[in-house]
Order: sequence, then structure tokens, then C-alpha cells
Amino acid sequence: MAITLSERAADHVARFIEKRGKGVGIRLGVKTSGCSGMAYKLEFADEAAPEDIIFECRGVKVLVDPKSLPYMDGTELDFVREGLNEGFKFKNPNVKDECGCGESFNV
Repeated sequence: MAITLSERAADHVARFIEKRGKGVGIRLGVKTSGCSGMAYKLEFADEAAPEDIIFECRGVKVLVDPKSLPYMDGTELDFVREGLNEGFKFKNPNVKDECGCGESFNV
């Protein structure tokens, strides 16, 4: 099982952690939400929880809770700029369907 970051995502996370002056990496997960069933959670992590599964990709630690990992296995997190908007984009091979607004998915 693995979660990866694109070069752009890893650079963005590393710069943000450096600017914050603290943090061990980025925490990813899923929660029940939205019209398709699940939504991604993403936050900067100041410390690892005992149950976290930790991946290191391009020098950045990615922390995932064990319950979320089966839904996210094989996912690549990218950082994209589209026009005036920028943000993280999940490329999850497990997704069977997404809602029209792109906020939720199911597997």
C-alpha cells in the first residue's frame, strides 16, 4: 500500500511547513460526507499519532490513519493551478464515481 506526492505537491507542502516553522508532514484521510459518500481530509500534521501509517515521498512525510488507507491506496496527491485557482488534487485509482461538484466520491 502506498500514497505518493507529485513533485509539485511535495514542493508546496515542504515550503508551507518551512513557512509555518513547525510540522512533520501532511495528514491525509477520508470521512463520510457529500452526495457520493466520502470526502478527503487534508491537514498539516505537527506530530504523528501512534496509529498513523507513515509514507515518505520526495522528502515529505505523508501520514494516513489505518481506516482511510484502504480507500486511498495508490493515490497520488498533486498540486495544480487552473487559471486563478490552485489547490491539491487527489488522483485515486479506487474511485468508482464522483459527485458533480467534485467534493465527494465512492469506491
